Amino acid sequence: MSGMAVAGLGFAAMLLLIAVRMPVGLAMLVTGSVGYIHFTSLPAFLSYMNATPYYLFSNYTLSVIPLFILMGALAERSGLSTKLFTAAASLIGHWRGGMAMAVIGACTGFGAICGSSVATTATFSRAALPELKRYRYSASLASGTVAIGGTLGILIPPSIILVVYAIATEQNIAKLFKAALIPGLLAAVFYCVVIAILVRRNPDSGPAHAKVEGPDRIKALMTIWPVLVVAMVVVGGIYGGVFTPTEGAGVGALSMLVIAVTQGALGWAEFRDSLLQTAETSAMIFAIILGSEVFDGFLALSQLPAKAAELVGASGLPPFGIVIALMLFYILLGAVMDELAMLLLTLPVFFPVVMALDFGLAPDEAAIWFGILVLIVVGIGLTAPPIGLNVFVVSGIARDIPISAIYRGVLPFIASDIVRLSLIIAFPSLALWLVRLLD
Repeated sequence: MSGMAVAGLGFAAMLLLIAVRMPVGLAMLVTGSVGYIHFTSLPAFLSYMNATPYYLFSNYTLSVIPLFILMGALAERSGLSTKLFTAAASLIGHWRGGMAMAVIGACTGFGAICGSSVATTATFSRAALPELKRYRYSASLASGTVAIGGTLGILIPPSIILVVYAIATEQNIAKLFKAALIPGLLAAVFYCVVIAILVRRNPDSGPAHAKVEGPDRIKALMTIWPVLVVAMVVVGGIYGGVFTPTEGAGVGALSMLVIAVTQGALGWAEFRDSLLQTAETSAMIFAIILGSEVFDGFLALSQLPAKAAELVGASGLPPFGIVIALMLFYILLGAVMDELAMLLLTLPVFFPVVMALDFGLAPDEAAIWFGILVLIVVGIGLTAPPIGLNVFVVSGIARDIPISAIYRGVLPFIASDIVRLSLIIAFPSLALWLVRLLD
């Protein structure tokens, strides 16, 4: 059997294991192990596993993942997410659709101290959905806004997905964070525009409420200074070159802990829950990273990445046509697969293909630009049917809202994501301008 056939069989076996509810990381590890042994031998595989996990997880850069997760968990447990939503609602909640726009604004702020889409979605499902229901927002608009707002947790830097991309492709994390800022803010603007269009077409879906008066508005805004301080310290420090992303994550986690404790918003129970959430989420991510590493070793032995690059090169498509085709494939794959696993599974195949193409960009700029494109399509996959993870998170918390209503709610936002993706493909400078400016 040829290497390509074995690789195809391996993909099918892995997807079957995932379909029968085996954890994604374990499915990749099992399939990759069997494939690796097939191409080499059991002693060679054991020798590979003797060294690979240690060198993989002793990577200093990986420590940024649990630190950013801890920072977001502390912010959530200390109630800062609720304060963010309240402050945003006090500013624009009296507009038609303003409460939904406030969710987007709060998710944008929370994304700057979180880095996780699922955590952002779960947080605002609890903090914002009850308020949206109370102000008689339609179920589809309310739930769809929360689900799509959760994607800002990875679109607004710092982003765990970008950290993983940087490690997998050996790119500069700080530059990727800089490149993600403008596309991330564009997402927030586009989502607000979508809300404005939806409530204009159907005013009852997002009614306005009474305007918050000046003193109450100022009081609400004063409660979010900790978020602003931490976001400015972390993001500003990384962008300004004061410290590395890993150091910034440590500073952010410590700052969030000190602020939450001094404000009396974080007791021992909340602190313990934050640590447990961080440990569980980090373990899940690291398991996927290890499984991906073994599966990638199997793919390399099968020669699939090299063969794929040859096929793409012989396709006759122009470079931008190839990128568009890859993005369409990512969107389809993201609709049925975990975003982190999808990223780690495809990068060994797709990244060399992209780097071999001529886009009129320097190699490091092409790598950063492609990373932002991948980040956008990962966000689309988090909400696209049939398996949009954010949609399932909202559905699990808001059990009275049918999942079909949530999908109807996210579809207009997904359309705006397609428009934004097209703009970034057509104009790479939208992602690279800030990198060039601050270098």
